[in-house]
Amino acid sequence: MSTKTTTIISITLIICATLAGLVLWNQLPDPMASHWGMDDQVNGSMSKVWGVLLMPCIAIGMFLLFLAIPNIDPLKANVAKFRGSFNTFIVLMLVFLTYIYGLTLAWNLGFTSLRMSAAILPAMGLLFFFIGDMMTRTKRNYFIGIRTPWTLASDTVWDETHRVGGMLFKISGVLALVGIFLPLAIAFWLFFIPVIGTAFFSILYSYIIFRREAHST
Repeated sequence: MSTKTTTIISITLIICATLAGLVLWNQLPDPMASHWGMDDQVNGSMSKVWGVLLMPCIAIGMFLLFLAIPNIDPLKANVAKFRGSFNTFIVLMLVFLTYIYGLTLAWNLGFTSLRMSAAILPAMGLLFFFIGDMMTRTKRNYFIGIRTPWTLASDTVWDETHRVGGMLFKISGVLALVGIFLPLAIAFWLFFIPVIGTAFFSILYSYIIFRREAHST
């Protein structure tokens, strides 16, 4: 996906989400429900001002940061090699935020039978699957990917760590999708444990590959 297309889609999503919140302002409660527990019961709220505007503000901040990263990274030439995948990630991240925002507005408008966990977990699974796919395409840089002292020190360590880590993140995403058919408590741990495990394993694996490379030279 080109940067121009990414920018147009991202700005459109942010504007549409913001307008939706403002148009529905008078129909929304104050305070608004903003957090739900594993039992799908509300366990947190915030004022209507922040309930309507916080997500658009976060989306704007993330979008500007994502646009800046390819230009400020000392290894920007490497980022350019997978810029298309990164641009797609930007759009998917903003789609995810917009989706969560839409669920929040719907619940606060009275659709309280909506199971937030059942609606959010599949979306997270799809997002993590794509993150895993993007990882397999990344090149060494300082902002995107599994950045450890060992991956940043070697292209070989970076590539091998992201090959394995990307595959594991994709598996985590698939497990989250499988969770649709399971009780919530099981589905949550089926997603959470693989993601955390993948993160820790990737760090350890990068060190192992680094040491292996060092001993072979």
